[in-house]
Amino acid sequence: MKIVIQCAARKNPDAGMMKNKDGTPVLFVARPDRAPPTTNHVYAHPDERAEEGQSWRDQLLDYNARPNGNPLGLFPAWRLYRHEVYGKLIERYGLDNVFILSAGWGLIRSDFLTPVYDITFSGQAEEYKRRRPRDPYRDLTMLEAQADEPVAFFGGKDYLPLYCRLTETTPGRRIAVFNSKIEPQHAGIRFVRYHTSTRTNWHYEAVNAFLEGAFFSA
Repeated sequence: MKIVIQCAARKNPDAGMMKNKDGTPVLFVARPDRAPPTTNHVYAHPDERAEEGQSWRDQLLDYNARPNGNPLGLFPAWRLYRHEVYGKLIERYGLDNVFILSAGWGLIRSDFLTPVYDITFSGQAEEYKRRRPRDPYRDLTMLEAQADEPVAFFGGKDYLPLYCRLTETTPGRRIAVFNSKIEPQHAGIRFVRYHTSTRTNWHYEAVNAFLEGAFFSA
């Protein structure tokens, strides 16, 4: 079974950042032109060109292909986010079977070295952080599943369209957990409701219930 969980706003404070040629840290955001001024770092969009001519996204792919000791100190995706549930999923299912649905990078492996970024689908976020549904992104798609292997998604409704799109060619059964009163509709996906009064980050509760065997079975 493959598990997909959405990314999180709270990042590990020790996580590394990409850097410009002059060593200035780069913080990736949805709208660099709307970001507040700072002297701590520069802002960039994942798909804009870096100084070397490549996009930052392509530079990150090259960095992962040849990390050379990981001099930037980037964390694997599952360690980038501070909540303990990511580690619990790795402990149960292993690195090869857990994926992160990132608003900045796409559907990435849990061991993909990922820089600090501040991009979200949440409508409550500040404008420079907020990715709109139709914004163009060259999202990565790293999930490979067998025909008989289910793929389960834990995340909010704002992330559901991206999950649906990036798993469209997945041959296995697709599952998505939701907690709204009205069940989402999408061809080829089984929706499973998690009942809770929690409204913010409710999917962490759902993951814990799933790991404890108190929720659905694939």
